[in-house]
Amino acid sequence: MKVVIADDEPLALDRLRMLLSELPGVELVAEARDGSEALHACAEHLPDVVLLDIAMPGIDGLEAARHLAAFEPRPAVVFCTAYDAHALSAFEAAAVDYLVKPVRPERLAAALERARAFSAGRERNVSDDAAGKRRTHLCARLRGSLRLIPIEDVHYLQAEEKYVVVHHARGEDLIEESLRSLEVEFGERFVRIHRNCLVARHEIIELKRALDGHTHAVLRHGKQPLEVSRRCVAQLRETVKHL
Repeated sequence: MKVVIADDEPLALDRLRMLLSELPGVELVAEARDGSEALHACAEHLPDVVLLDIAMPGIDGLEAARHLAAFEPRPAVVFCTAYDAHALSAFEAAAVDYLVKPVRPERLAAALERARAFSAGRERNVSDDAAGKRRTHLCARLRGSLRLIPIEDVHYLQAEEKYVVVHHARGEDLIEESLRSLEVEFGERFVRIHRNCLVARHEIIELKRALDGHTHAVLRHGKQPLEVSRRCVAQLRETVKHL
């Protein structure tokens, strides 16, 4: 069983490393200090289980778990935290177990057994509540690694066959998510201008009507205006009035 551990406290990492070394059939393949490092480690090593602290800087354990739920193969997630108050959120994020620090050897062993059961395919349902949590980043897979794109850097999202192209401050990336699910999750930030396009509200400078009668949205950071479908024009004009 391949394991990744993530915790921003060196002493907690030391303890987990020591406990794992005493368990047969367990291989520690990577250590991380925050959620971003954990996601990169998982993309590289494809672990069976991830031991995640919850309160970490940047991307915390709960958000990291929501990203991991989209990985294939999906690793089992076990949260390790000093706070009992996080238990409900942990299970909403589809964790297979929840350990309170200082982690006891027998509880860690039991959690890894649950992770083995998960890997065998007996616990693969993701909580609907977890899917409803709003992320701070999008995750693009890149040849065995990944890129985390801050939502605040995204200019617009455009559907292209089974992918969505994320146009952001550093360029473009493909993600394997539906435009509809992104609209549901980030509807306060993005507005639909076409059946295949969502635009960040703050990116829209003005709407222009072309000679052919089509309306286009001029973006703050867009290389060229984007076409607005006829069914979206009226609602978009109302949106622009309040920007």
